[in-house]
Amino acid sequence: MLNRTIKYLFIIIAFSALSIQTAAFSKRKRAATLTSTINKPSVPLPKLPGYDPYHSDFWSKPNYRSTIVPILDYLRSVEYSDLPEEYDIWSDTKINPYQVSLVDMSDTVMIDVSGYCPPSVKHVTSDFGFRRWRHHYGIDLKVHKGDSVFNAFDGVVRITKRARDYGNYVLIRHFNGLETLYAHLNKITVRPGDTLKSGVPIGLGGNTGRSTGYHLHFEIRYLGNPINPNDIIDFNSSSVKNSILALNAEHFEYKKEIDKIRYWTVRKGDTLGRIAQRTGISITKLCSLNGIRRNSILRIGQRIRYT
Repeated sequence: MLNRTIKYLFIIIAFSALSIQTAAFSKRKRAATLTSTINKPSVPLPKLPGYDPYHSDFWSKPNYRSTIVPILDYLRSVEYSDLPEEYDIWSDTKINPYQVSLVDMSDTVMIDVSGYCPPSVKHVTSDFGFRRWRHHYGIDLKVHKGDSVFNAFDGVVRITKRARDYGNYVLIRHFNGLETLYAHLNKITVRPGDTLKSGVPIGLGGNTGRSTGYHLHFEIRYLGNPINPNDIIDFNSSSVKNSILALNAEHFEYKKEIDKIRYWTVRKGDTLGRIAQRTGISITKLCSLNGIRRNSILRIGQRIRYT
């Protein structure tokens, strides 16, 4: 009886040992199969920069690429926290809705203009400043009909419109704080609210509005106040003079001369002779200041400059 019990005990021990070996073998087999599956994918994976799925370290140390954000989405995410609070005003009809005078500004504003792209590489046909009887608030660049006109800096289109003086024009608010205006376009190819990278076409060169030939009227403004583009750009090389513009009151000195200008509003019965008598300015000088002739017909409400 004792011998039979010992025999059964040996049989149980032998089966237990065999079960443990079988389990260990199965575990090693599954591990080997998993490793093989990982290191040698059954379906070929795309070979992308920074990815090598067949390398032994790839699966243990993933090398994730950063997400590439489209440029328009990136630009729309930029906040205007560094811009003047007046830029909270957004108008798609008025060029200068801010009504801020910068003639006596006390601070210096540093503006990054390094991202400039020339709207046109043609030569200058008319400069900033007084032109006959009125002030020219921009600079004219030669273009031919149908030439592409390009956005100067990253920004958002604020106005696309047709006006009597400007013809078809586009005004863009830029992320650096400036605004630019492009006038006399033959065709506008953007819409208000469009977010644009510098160098993107915004229209085609033309001769619309008060224009005597095909050209691009180009303005640069800050809080609605025109800046002489020559203070920023070398139009001979079509590049900026400095990557940072230190904007201060000196850039708006020209306005003091404009403020000295006086106008006479034509009323019923007024003639050039009568206006000359009332203002003390000769008829010849009045004609020169206003680009008119002695026999020009005056309209009621017309403004005649006399200083």
